[in-house]
Amino acid sequence: MRVSWIGVFLAPLPVPLLFSAGLLAVGLFSANPGSGLDGAMLLFAVALASSGFIAYGTTLFVFLPCLFVVSHVWPLNSVRVGLLGLLLGAAAFAPMTWIAWKSSGPGSGPPTESYPPSLADKAADPGFWLYGSIFPLAGLITAGLYWWLATRRHSQPMQTV
Repeated sequence: MRVSWIGVFLAPLPVPLLFSAGLLAVGLFSANPGSGLDGAMLLFAVALASSGFIAYGTTLFVFLPCLFVVSHVWPLNSVRVGLLGLLLGAAAFAPMTWIAWKSSGPGSGPPTESYPPSLADKAADPGFWLYGSIFPLAGLITAGLYWWLATRRHSQPMQTV
């Protein structure tokens, strides 16, 4: 499969934009009147930079190599690419839980309990599952958009000049 550079540049962008816009809306309409527009815009910029780093890094270093391997095993179609994005998005959630655990100790220091019991405690929280569902959904959206951008360009009939 050929790499679609337009897909590489544009496919990871919508999810961080939507996430950051949601945080901007929360920041603008929060009950804290002291933050104002400047605080909300700073939150937007920080969220866009951090979520963009995760989205682009995962796309470049995880999704595209896996897509290359899968394309040599099976012929690609939209369902397979979407499932790959869904699975890789779910797999990207694991490092985020480990990073959160590493900074869960007193004063953001080393954790006081080991990782498996900490993960079991968090699994009882519905917010954990809501947060965890964002990653597979983001992977599905990114993979679907990449597939659409990659195939749209090649499926158009050739124009003669």
